[in-house]
Amino acid sequence: MAKKPKKQQQSGGTPATVALTAAGVDFTVHAYDHDPSHPSYGEEAAEAMGVSPERVFKTLVADVDGSLVVGVVPVAGSLDLKALAAAVGGKRATMADPTLAERTTGYVRGGISPLGQRRKLPTVLDDSAGTHPTICVSAGRRGLEVELAPEDLAKLTDAVLAPIGRG
Repeated sequence: MAKKPKKQQQSGGTPATVALTAAGVDFTVHAYDHDPSHPSYGEEAAEAMGVSPERVFKTLVADVDGSLVVGVVPVAGSLDLKALAAAVGGKRATMADPTLAERTTGYVRGGISPLGQRRKLPTVLDDSAGTHPTICVSAGRRGLEVELAPEDLAKLTDAVLAPIGRG
């Protein structure tokens, strides 16, 4: 049985941890030393925290019919762009320009969080998240993750749950 994460009080923190604290949501912060030479930010996080890659989710920004949309999927797989477009009623999706994604969310690539974004984007959370009592997502910078209940993440981001991940 997984342990319920404890609420962390942050003084300052990232916009993501500030948003979680303000919402009164239980969460745990996990910090690790980021290795810039690691080929995958998400897999590095899973390895560093000793957490299954199925429980660590990456935040990807896509362009769906000219609008930016966030897809949150396990780091163990990839984002199904067609499924993401369908989940938000769109026709076609491509990965967003990284510079535009950074500018719009206020975060750097490899540290984009679905929480506390500069401009809140429509969000789709892979439905596999619901199979875990808690999941980890970026806390807003490389080397920093937050662990929380998937229901809390969905509620705070107004996420749609859909099968958007590919194994």
